[in-house]
Amino acid sequence: MSDYSGKHDEYFAAARKDIEPLLAPRAASALELGCGAGATLEWLKRSGRVERTVGIEIHPPAAELARGRVNEIHCLDFEKTGLPVGTERFELILCLDVLEHLVDPWGAIDRLVNRHLASRGIIIASIPNVRHYSVVLPLAFRGRWDYQDHGLLDRTHLRFFTRSSARALVEHPRLEFVRCLCPGFESGTRKGLFNRLTLGIFEDLLAYHYLVSATTSKD
Repeated sequence: MSDYSGKHDEYFAAARKDIEPLLAPRAASALELGCGAGATLEWLKRSGRVERTVGIEIHPPAAELARGRVNEIHCLDFEKTGLPVGTERFELILCLDVLEHLVDPWGAIDRLVNRHLASRGIIIASIPNVRHYSVVLPLAFRGRWDYQDHGLLDRTHLRFFTRSSARALVEHPRLEFVRCLCPGFESGTRKGLFNRLTLGIFEDLLAYHYLVSATTSKD
Protein backbone atom coordinates (compact mmCIF):
# COMPACT_ATOMS: atom_id res chain seq x y z
CA MET A 1 0.00 0.00 0.00
CA SER A 2 1.32 3.44 -0.91
CA ASP A 3 1.89 5.90 1.93
CA TYR A 4 -0.09 9.12 1.42
CA SER A 5 0.63 10.60 4.84
CA GLY A 6 3.06 13.14 3.36
CA LYS A 7 0.58 14.54 0.86
CA HIS A 8 -0.74 18.08 1.22
CA ASP A 9 -4.50 18.55 1.63
CA GLU A 10 -4.71 20.01 -1.89
CA TYR A 11 -3.70 16.61 -3.29
CA PHE A 12 -7.10 15.23 -2.27
CA ALA A 13 -9.26 18.34 -2.70
CA ALA A 14 -9.61 19.34 -6.37
CA ALA A 15 -12.74 18.63 -8.43
CA ARG A 16 -11.86 17.12 -11.81
CA LYS A 17 -14.13 19.15 -14.07
CA ASP A 18 -11.99 18.28 -17.11
CA ILE A 19 -13.92 14.99 -17.37
CA GLU A 20 -17.09 16.83 -18.40
CA PRO A 21 -16.73 16.14 -22.18
CA LEU A 22 -16.80 12.40 -21.45
CA LEU A 23 -19.83 12.41 -19.14
CA ALA A 24 -23.32 11.28 -20.05
CA PRO A 25 -26.01 13.94 -19.58
CA ARG A 26 -27.19 12.25 -16.40
CA ALA A 27 -26.39 9.17 -14.30
CA ALA A 28 -28.40 7.62 -11.49
CA SER A 29 -25.29 6.69 -9.54
CA ALA A 30 -21.53 7.18 -9.58
CA LEU A 31 -18.65 5.36 -7.92
CA GLU A 32 -15.20 6.94 -7.63
CA LEU A 33 -12.13 4.88 -6.85
CA GLY A 34 -9.70 7.12 -4.97
CA CYS A 35 -12.24 9.88 -4.38
CA GLY A 36 -9.96 11.94 -2.12
CA ALA A 37 -11.99 14.48 -0.18
CA GLY A 38 -14.99 13.93 -2.46
CA ALA A 39 -14.78 17.17 -4.45
CA THR A 40 -15.47 15.60 -7.85
CA LEU A 41 -18.45 13.58 -6.65
CA GLU A 42 -19.81 16.63 -4.83
CA TRP A 43 -19.54 18.69 -8.04
CA LEU A 44 -21.30 15.98 -10.07
CA LYS A 45 -24.19 15.84 -7.62
CA ARG A 46 -24.57 19.60 -7.17
CA SER A 47 -24.52 20.13 -10.95
CA GLY A 48 -27.30 17.57 -11.41
CA ARG A 49 -25.16 15.13 -13.41
CA VAL A 50 -25.44 12.34 -10.81
CA GLU A 51 -28.14 11.49 -8.26
CA ARG A 52 -26.29 9.17 -5.86
CA THR A 53 -22.55 9.21 -5.14
CA VAL A 54 -20.30 6.58 -3.56
CA GLY A 55 -16.59 7.00 -2.93
CA ILE A 56 -13.68 4.67 -2.15
CA GLU A 57 -10.68 6.26 -0.44
CA ILE A 58 -7.70 4.54 1.17
CA HIS A 59 -6.40 7.59 3.10
CA PRO A 60 -8.45 7.98 6.32
CA PRO A 61 -8.17 11.80 6.71
CA ALA A 62 -9.35 12.33 3.12
CA ALA A 63 -12.14 9.78 3.54
CA GLU A 64 -13.34 11.62 6.65
CA LEU A 65 -13.57 14.86 4.68
CA ALA A 66 -15.50 13.07 1.92
CA ARG A 67 -18.16 11.81 4.35
CA GLY A 68 -19.86 15.18 4.36
CA ARG A 69 -19.78 15.48 0.57
CA VAL A 70 -20.89 12.11 -0.81
CA ASN A 71 -23.78 9.81 -0.04
CA GLU A 72 -21.60 6.87 0.96
CA ILE A 73 -17.88 6.49 1.61
CA HIS A 74 -15.77 3.35 2.01
CA CYS A 75 -12.32 3.78 3.56
CA LEU A 76 -10.51 0.68 2.34
CA ASP A 77 -7.83 -0.76 0.06
CA PHE A 78 -9.83 -1.78 -3.01
CA GLU A 79 -7.11 -4.09 -4.32
CA LYS A 80 -7.07 -6.07 -1.08
CA THR A 81 -10.72 -6.12 -0.01
CA GLY A 82 -12.90 -4.91 -2.86
CA LEU A 83 -16.33 -3.53 -2.04
CA PRO A 84 -18.81 -5.36 0.20
CA VAL A 85 -20.73 -8.21 -1.43
CA GLY A 86 -24.03 -7.00 -2.83
CA THR A 87 -22.84 -3.48 -3.59
CA GLU A 88 -24.99 -1.88 -6.29
CA ARG A 89 -23.89 -1.40 -9.89
CA PHE A 90 -23.13 2.14 -11.05
CA GLU A 91 -23.84 3.99 -14.28
CA LEU A 92 -20.62 5.97 -13.88
CA ILE A 93 -17.30 4.80 -12.47
CA LEU A 94 -14.38 7.21 -12.07
CA CYS A 95 -10.69 6.33 -11.67
CA LEU A 96 -8.99 9.71 -11.72
CA ASP A 97 -5.24 9.69 -11.19
CA VAL A 98 -5.50 6.55 -9.07
CA LEU A 99 -4.75 3.53 -11.28
CA GLU A 100 -1.05 4.36 -11.49
CA HIS A 101 -0.87 3.90 -7.71
CA LEU A 102 -2.09 0.29 -7.86
CA VAL A 103 -0.08 -2.90 -8.05
CA ASP A 104 -2.48 -4.36 -10.63
CA PRO A 105 -4.54 -1.63 -12.33
CA TRP A 106 -5.65 -4.08 -15.04
CA GLY A 107 -7.15 -6.35 -12.39
CA ALA A 108 -8.84 -3.38 -10.73
CA ILE A 109 -10.47 -2.36 -14.01
CA ASP A 110 -11.61 -5.94 -14.60
CA ARG A 111 -13.18 -6.10 -11.13
CA LEU A 112 -14.85 -2.71 -11.46
CA VAL A 113 -16.31 -3.52 -14.87
CA ASN A 114 -17.48 -7.05 -14.08
CA ARG A 115 -18.82 -6.45 -10.58
CA HIS A 116 -19.78 -2.79 -10.31
CA LEU A 117 -20.48 -1.21 -13.73
CA ALA A 118 -24.13 -1.14 -14.82
CA SER A 119 -25.29 -2.58 -18.13
CA ARG A 120 -25.52 0.92 -19.56
CA GLY A 121 -22.52 2.43 -17.85
CA ILE A 122 -19.39 4.40 -18.55
CA ILE A 123 -15.97 4.22 -16.94
CA ILE A 124 -13.61 7.19 -17.06
CA ALA A 125 -9.95 7.16 -16.07
CA SER A 126 -7.32 9.89 -15.87
CA ILE A 127 -3.85 8.52 -16.57
CA PRO A 128 -0.56 10.48 -16.27
CA ASN A 129 1.58 10.46 -19.42
CA VAL A 130 5.12 9.22 -18.75
CA ARG A 131 6.13 10.35 -22.24
CA HIS A 132 5.79 14.01 -21.20
CA TYR A 133 8.87 16.06 -22.04
CA SER A 134 9.57 16.76 -18.35
CA VAL A 135 10.21 13.02 -17.91
CA VAL A 136 11.65 12.12 -21.32
CA LEU A 137 14.27 14.87 -21.66
CA PRO A 138 15.99 14.39 -18.27
CA LEU A 139 15.99 10.63 -18.86
CA ALA A 140 17.32 10.82 -22.44
CA PHE A 141 19.95 13.53 -21.97
CA ARG A 142 20.95 13.28 -18.31
CA GLY A 143 20.02 9.74 -17.33
CA ARG A 144 17.80 11.12 -14.55
CA TRP A 145 14.60 9.56 -13.26
CA ASP A 146 14.05 11.39 -10.00
CA TYR A 147 11.00 10.55 -7.93
CA GLN A 148 9.16 13.50 -6.39
CA ASP A 149 6.47 14.24 -3.83
CA HIS A 150 3.92 14.93 -6.57
CA GLY A 151 3.58 15.08 -10.35
CA LEU A 152 4.38 12.56 -13.07
CA LEU A 153 7.15 10.90 -11.05
CA ASP A 154 5.24 10.91 -7.79
CA ARG A 155 7.02 8.44 -5.53
CA THR A 156 3.70 6.69 -4.83
CA HIS A 157 3.25 5.79 -8.53
CA LEU A 158 3.76 2.07 -9.15
CA ARG A 159 2.79 1.94 -12.85
CA PHE A 160 3.53 4.24 -15.79
CA PHE A 161 1.57 4.72 -19.01
CA THR A 162 1.76 6.26 -22.47
CA ARG A 163 -1.22 7.07 -24.69
CA SER A 164 -1.40 3.56 -26.16
CA SER A 165 -1.08 1.73 -22.86
CA ALA A 166 -3.60 4.09 -21.23
CA ARG A 167 -6.13 3.18 -23.93
CA ALA A 168 -5.27 -0.51 -23.57
CA LEU A 169 -6.04 -0.31 -19.86
CA VAL A 170 -9.77 0.15 -20.59
CA GLU A 171 -9.97 -2.22 -23.55
CA HIS A 172 -12.10 -4.80 -21.78
CA PRO A 173 -14.38 -7.50 -23.29
CA ARG A 174 -17.43 -5.83 -21.74
CA LEU A 175 -16.50 -2.35 -22.95
CA GLU A 176 -16.58 -0.54 -26.27
CA PHE A 177 -16.34 2.95 -27.77
CA VAL A 178 -12.98 3.72 -26.16
CA ARG A 179 -12.17 7.44 -26.27
CA CYS A 180 -8.96 9.25 -25.37
CA LEU A 181 -8.73 13.00 -24.78
CA CYS A 182 -5.71 15.23 -24.12
CA PRO A 183 -6.78 18.05 -21.77
CA GLY A 184 -4.95 21.34 -22.07
CA PHE A 185 -5.00 21.67 -25.85
CA GLU A 186 -8.23 23.67 -26.05
CA SER A 187 -8.65 26.48 -28.55
CA GLY A 188 -7.17 29.75 -27.27
CA THR A 189 -4.44 28.13 -25.19
CA ARG A 190 -0.75 28.48 -26.08
CA LYS A 191 -0.32 24.73 -25.95
CA GLY A 192 -3.29 24.27 -28.27
CA LEU A 193 -1.96 26.85 -30.74
CA PHE A 194 1.51 25.30 -30.74
CA ASN A 195 0.00 21.87 -31.26
CA ARG A 196 -1.96 23.02 -34.30
CA LEU A 197 1.00 24.85 -35.81
CA THR A 198 3.17 21.74 -35.46
CA LEU A 199 0.41 19.44 -36.80
CA GLY A 200 0.25 17.50 -33.54
CA ILE A 201 3.77 16.09 -33.92
CA PHE A 202 4.68 16.95 -30.32
CA GLU A 203 1.30 16.27 -28.74
CA ASP A 204 2.41 13.18 -26.80
CA LEU A 205 5.40 15.10 -25.43
CA LEU A 206 3.17 17.94 -24.27
CA ALA A 207 0.23 15.94 -22.88
CA TYR A 208 0.47 15.83 -19.09
CA HIS A 209 -2.23 13.21 -18.78
CA TYR A 210 -4.91 11.42 -20.80
CA LEU A 211 -8.60 11.01 -20.12
CA VAL A 212 -9.82 7.64 -21.38
CA SER A 213 -13.36 6.34 -21.29
CA ALA A 214 -15.34 3.35 -22.45
CA THR A 215 -18.98 2.29 -22.26
CA THR A 216 -20.57 -1.04 -21.51
CA SER A 217 -21.13 -3.06 -24.68
CA LYS A 218 -24.66 -3.98 -25.67
CA ASP A 219 -23.84 -7.68 -25.41
